[in-house]
Amino acid sequence: MVITSTKNETIKFIRRLKERSFRRQTGLHLIEGERLVFDALASGAVPDTVLVEDGKTDLASRLDEMGVGFITVNRAVIEAAADTPSPQGIIASIRTPDTDMPEELCEGLYVALDALQDPGNLGTVIRTADAMGAKGIILGRGCTDAFSPKALRSAMGSTYHLPVYEAELSLLIPKLTAEGFIAVCGHLRGEEKFPNPGRKCIIVIGNEGSGVSDEAAEKCILCRLPMYGRAESLNASVAASILIFETARLMAEADKITV
Repeated sequence: MVITSTKNETIKFIRRLKERSFRRQTGLHLIEGERLVFDALASGAVPDTVLVEDGKTDLASRLDEMGVGFITVNRAVIEAAADTPSPQGIIASIRTPDTDMPEELCEGLYVALDALQDPGNLGTVIRTADAMGAKGIILGRGCTDAFSPKALRSAMGSTYHLPVYEAELSLLIPKLTAEGFIAVCGHLRGEEKFPNPGRKCIIVIGNEGSGVSDEAAEKCILCRLPMYGRAESLNASVAASILIFETARLMAEADKITV
């Protein structure tokens, strides 16, 4: 059977997952597109409902091989349920993983975001952190939703490769530093020299307009990126990527020396 009505209750439910409050309420989020859906499934994400456009036999066959059930719908339904103007023929509602902080973090690099607002920036930071081997992402108060459709598209599957936690940074940072973590944040008052991150480091990235809050900054080592040209500042995700890369590089070099 092919669903052809956009007023179908299942379709109406999936469409509401574009709303952050409904995602919170249901514990589900929405993804779309062949690459993102299959990457999520391959990474162990748990599907609730999968919609496949009628005639997309290649997508249906791949889902059959993975043992994932799906509902066949027509093009109008796919377009109504999707968050993009030209959907690729597959949409899924996925169970959102637990975002509670564990009692203790293992050693490694973590990236904390302090009221980052743009979902595109958030997704880019998650993707960079994943590429640089970070152990997790920590969302502070006021952050945009890591499981919004735009943030998930920008992360290109990386959201399913590393854990995403939520915490109050002003309380978390002192706890982690007491446990041996080095806390670093980008700040205009910082030094143009990266501190030694050791084996346990947390990088704090601030809001696009106001930067890291005073509450969080006063608990961190402040670091300023040197600027050699005429631009006065960098996009938040670009600055974050540079900090993440350099910290990961220093940690990797330290590992080579100590091994």
